[in-house]
Amino acid sequence: MNDDDLRLAPRTRTAELTAWARAQEREPVAEEPLRAVLTLLELGGARMHDGWPELTSAAVEHLLYERLYLYAQPAPGADPLAYGAAVRLLTDHQRAAKRLNAKRQERLLAEAEWQGEVAAGLLRRADLVTWPRLYALLLRADGVAVSDPAAVRAWLDAFRELAPQERLAAYEALEASGGLDRVDGDGGWGPTRLMSVGMATDGARMLLENGLMERSYRNLAELNARGLPMPPELSGDFESFEAAAAAEALRLYGEWTVPGLPELLVEEYPDLAPEPGQEEIDAYLAQLPQEAAEAGYAGYAGDAAGPDEDSAEEWEESRS
Repeated sequence: MNDDDLRLAPRTRTAELTAWARAQEREPVAEEPLRAVLTLLELGGARMHDGWPELTSAAVEHLLYERLYLYAQPAPGADPLAYGAAVRLLTDHQRAAKRLNAKRQERLLAEAEWQGEVAAGLLRRADLVTWPRLYALLLRADGVAVSDPAAVRAWLDAFRELAPQERLAAYEALEASGGLDRVDGDGGWGPTRLMSVGMATDGARMLLENGLMERSYRNLAELNARGLPMPPELSGDFESFEAAAAAEALRLYGEWTVPGLPELLVEEYPDLAPEPGQEEIDAYLAQLPQEAAEAGYAGYAGDAAGPDEDSAEEWEESRS
């Protein structure tokens, strides 16, 4: 354990994996999707070995099919298939490090390829965006310099002045321009979709916060087992710890969309990115058929424990 282990967010071994790929003369994977994959695997509950997430079929599916579309918004021109490519690169690296046998490597490579294609499709669906992803698309569509905080804030101020129907028209324009794929059957950009976007955003942020806190708990448990004292960074009261996790979750969300944007939407522009309270959620679910309501609430609450583990047989096979 070192100082990096005691920080909330993982310090991924992205640079090392990139260097390994270069030494193997492999086609490179962009740094941003590579770091996102490594971070989300660890915060999603993947077992860690010497700083590397250990891959299983469940972990790959959880990442590419259930989590990625909550957080990542590729920049214009970026390849959405890069996330699947990042998993394949990690798979080959783990095989080279003798942490996977050939059979498991082959299976994971195939799963990462087709799940990566599925993930690329999910990233384009208009009904699966979150507020940070949606506003990242809008900012870039309007040519805003997203690396300039003042420019981002000025655009948000101007967008706030629009009438509600004008904002809805801007969302719809993303589909007309090809930024998002139109999805039929949910009423488009009406109250139902706006409610689901807010619920998904709140749930996604909660999952990140829980993952960050669980990572710290695991590290603290190791410290206690070794008889070492609590580090000063993590020895404050629980409310301070929760606040630090919430702030770090927003920072990470910005890393995968537009830096600083998620924090602005929560703290200064909540009217542009409304997240429903419990009463609104209950009223919304009451309008749905029972099965759909139960599924919707489960999706909102999320699975903070992360992916199910593979069977013992599969796990032992991966280590042999």
